[in-house]
Amino acid sequence: MRSETTIADVAKRLREAGLRPTRQRVALAHLLFAEGDRHVTAEALHEEAQARKVPVSLATVYNTLHQFTEVGLLREVAVEGAKTYFDTNTSNHYHFFCEPTGKLMDIATGAIRIEGLPEAPDGMAISRVDVLVRLIDKRRR
Repeated sequence: MRSETTIADVAKRLREAGLRPTRQRVALAHLLFAEGDRHVTAEALHEEAQARKVPVSLATVYNTLHQFTEVGLLREVAVEGAKTYFDTNTSNHYHFFCEPTGKLMDIATGAIRIEGLPEAPDGMAISRVDVLVRLIDKRRR
């Protein structure tokens, strides 16, 4: 979705994903999807919502992000312990994580090739492979 995305577009997308388009879900979805792909933490989205006068609690933001992830609208990217980002690009792709700034960035498609994956255990299939390349400032090594 791009910046011309309307509230009606967002509500339709939520309905198509099987979610009831409540006022809070629509408002958060519009913040998430209106300007293209992005990575966001629950705290950052909550701050953005507050700045735009969207009355929503941090708990509601967490719940909504997890609901969006469950229906495939977002991809969860775990960075460290409790540090989780939500990615609006749900395709199979990999990430750079800049440790000094906490910024998560996509790695160009095709820049990494994964070989030699093990066979999945009986009755299981590999759903995706996550790669997180951590970055530091090389001048501070």
